[in-house]
Amino acid sequence: MHPINRIIYAFGHRACSGTLLSKSHLSRSLTSSLMDNRNMSSYVIATESSDKGMIILNRPNALNAINLDMVRKVHKHLKKCELTKSMVIIKGAGDKAFCAGGDVRSIVEAGPTEESKAFFREEYTTNALIGNYIIPYIAIIDGITMGGGVGLSVHGKYRVATERTLLAMPETAIGLFPDVGGSYFLPRLQGKLGLFLGLTGFRLRGDDVLKAGLATHYCENAKLGDLQTELLNCKDADTVKDILDKYNTPTNKDFILNSVLDKINKCFTANSVEEIFENLKEDGSEWANKTLEMLQKVSPLSLKVTFRELELGSKLLLPQCLKMEYRMVVRHLEDSDFKEGVRALLIDKDQKPKWNPPTLESVTEERVNSFFQKLPDTEELKL
Repeated sequence: MHPINRIIYAFGHRACSGTLLSKSHLSRSLTSSLMDNRNMSSYVIATESSDKGMIILNRPNALNAINLDMVRKVHKHLKKCELTKSMVIIKGAGDKAFCAGGDVRSIVEAGPTEESKAFFREEYTTNALIGNYIIPYIAIIDGITMGGGVGLSVHGKYRVATERTLLAMPETAIGLFPDVGGSYFLPRLQGKLGLFLGLTGFRLRGDDVLKAGLATHYCENAKLGDLQTELLNCKDADTVKDILDKYNTPTNKDFILNSVLDKINKCFTANSVEEIFENLKEDGSEWANKTLEMLQKVSPLSLKVTFRELELGSKLLLPQCLKMEYRMVVRHLEDSDFKEGVRALLIDKDQKPKWNPPTLESVTEERVNSFFQKLPDTEELKL
């Protein structure tokens, strides 16, 4: 996370009560807002009409990766809009990403500081707010959507994917675990799909995000402008779903994992990560071998912690999941494979992490349990 000392909150006020906004009018307004805020180095643009709110993650050169200041701006505007607006849209600037996640490099470089803890604490608090948001929350997940970007979208009522969407929870590859509520939404996908996605970091693209259950709608990128215009011009929140359904045009192609869903359910129905490995070896298919190869590259500690996390999360409510994940992430900041994973993949980029412990067999039950221990009362996440 490259520290940003000043994030300026910019509001583009545009009255629309009693009149419809044309696409060109909206485009000029938003473009002007974008230009004004770039001049002020704003990484979050919060615009408003009389009864609609919009949040634009405006850090395209960093794939809209979020830092602590950005999380605070998003949370502040969401709280305001929940009381004063009829709906909120959140989207990313540029043509590459909605949000590629948290800026983990700087978090790791800073170590277990109060600011690092504050990032996760306030990010998870925002995830909880989105999960219980009173008014319609519409995330346009156009482009790369990973980690923290999934947290800013998947808990909301509506998530619109496009052909450019690339969604994944790749945390085990950097020695972490699927956080931002991953313990809640992953176990609730069909069969063992969520466990497969959480352990492997498998990437979903386009309308496969919808077919997996992580998006609610699919709209071609070229039609997003029209969709946004209709949403911003709608008379009340009751028409939001009808508008989204109108633009929902998924392809007729099978879900990319459809042919191996039975294998996923069979191999990932297990009492341990070791048993999953044995199931994959026994299956012996090309898919099983590739999956095993994927799993053998990531942190053994992260695999076991993630397995336990999703097992526990399947029985918890979202706020309880986030409280559990906060305990886990604080412990990861203190002692885990997180720092080494970020070094190998994002800093030195040698792709040769030295995991500790280096094998599944050497990851003890006691070590796994340590990540789930209660924090001192003053440090627990309070939602």
